[in-house]
Amino acid sequence: MTLLPVDEALKAILARVPAVTPETTPLTDALGRVLTSALIATHDQPPFNASAMDGYAMRAADVVEGHALRVIGMSQAGTAFDGTVSAGEAVRIFTGAPLPSGADTVIMQEEAQRDSDFVRFTAPARLGHSIRPKGNDFATGQALLEPGTLLTPMHIAVAAAANHAELTVARRPRIGLVATGNELVVPGTPLGPDQIVGSNSFALAALLKPYAETITDHGIIGDDIDLLRTRLAEAFASEPDVLITTGGASVGEHDLVQDVLKDLGVSLDFWRINMRPGKPLMFGMRGKTLVFGLPGNPVSALVTAIVFIKPALRAWLGYAEPPHWHLPLAAPTPPNTARRHFMRAQLVHSTSGPTLLPIAQTDSGHTSSLSKADMLITQPEHDSGQGAGAIVEALSIDAF
Repeated sequence: MTLLPVDEALKAILARVPAVTPETTPLTDALGRVLTSALIATHDQPPFNASAMDGYAMRAADVVEGHALRVIGMSQAGTAFDGTVSAGEAVRIFTGAPLPSGADTVIMQEEAQRDSDFVRFTAPARLGHSIRPKGNDFATGQALLEPGTLLTPMHIAVAAAANHAELTVARRPRIGLVATGNELVVPGTPLGPDQIVGSNSFALAALLKPYAETITDHGIIGDDIDLLRTRLAEAFASEPDVLITTGGASVGEHDLVQDVLKDLGVSLDFWRINMRPGKPLMFGMRGKTLVFGLPGNPVSALVTAIVFIKPALRAWLGYAEPPHWHLPLAAPTPPNTARRHFMRAQLVHSTSGPTLLPIAQTDSGHTSSLSKADMLITQPEHDSGQGAGAIVEALSIDAF
């Protein structure tokens, strides 16, 4: 059977992703969410000309060496001076306070000498100095954040400054996880002679948590067709937006997941991809649910999730395609086969900049090597191998 190229598989998956659904969330819950509409400033910031220093406000033309100005009042943040600065006058002012009417500059207090109700200055006045003009940060009607922005603490700061208590963001999908295999036990279980610890659901939950409204782990299901049918039907009954199975995705006698998914009404788009690790990847739909059947080997499961599921979830949220890095190699790569290779690599920071150090281990069950990796080098099909210093394409493992 012909293996589906990676790019065609990803294109088919993205074609099944539904349109972004907006919802409103309080600003306090907006971190890590994705905007669906532009954030527009509804006022000027600052809303008035404001002092950038503690000092004195006056008319610059009135500051003459050896000449004192009479201090007629004070302007504080939240309590403006109620009056006008005229010739020969100054107002004590504090950082963030409104600039009094008539004043056109501020001299900081370190350059002032106060004597009762009069003040002299040790530095010349500069017109407009130490003043934050009205609208200097942003102006009414200005677009501060664009749709598709992943909200960081700095974005939350500007949204709050713009007086937005709520933001319109993309609804996140509900994700279900199912692990299959007679040999699997949950972490913390004493191991029998034929058992291994199941890590896939824990790793996938951690990897996909930033994208999900909820992640429900439906546990481990043994290789029994009736049990699989019952438990997978229960998983579908919880109406996930995305259901991800691991294990049983190949064609061996105990690889039952594909047949059960079909019996339960899943229409499969494909199930074999021209890549390594991760060839036996299934994808299809059941109603509105996206269904991914990942390989059981831990590295294969996580690599296919990074390459296919993360881009699908980003599209679900209206976020941009994951960035493809182009970085030099710190060491050579070996020749590749006919399948695209997603090679584990460490991001090494050298004096000349970041480089990629390939990890030689290629076993699809070798989780410790994946734990040392920061990036996946995308090695093309039939690549002859690249030397140290060559620029190669890579995907970040941990980036949103």
